[in-house]
Amino acid sequence: MPKPGKTLVSLDATPYYHGVSRCVRRAFLRGEDEFTGNSYEHRRQWIEDCLLELASIFSIDLCAYTVMSNYYHVTLHINSEQALSWSVLEVVEHWHLKMNGLR
Repeated sequence: MPKPGKTLVSLDATPYYHGVSRCVRRAFLRGEDEFTGNSYEHRRQWIEDCLLELASIFSIDLCAYTVMSNYYHVTLHINSEQALSWSVLEVVEHWHLKMNGLR
């Protein structure tokens, strides 16, 4: 059963986390579908751009990542020092950067 993130993340234990997301039912993140011949390689750059954009907006350092044909891995560092230095207004501004697509 999935658990909420606040029960899984403990900055006292470690600021580094590994995440995985994968596609199912023959969906592709990148690469070529052998059966249809469709290429999804253009998505690699899109996924990389999204990861880098999110890391630049929020207090997350992207340590490592890999994008495979139907899944990706990320290793993240939560920059709590930076996050704690932001005012409430700065937090709202960072959320609006992503929500409004300004970056």
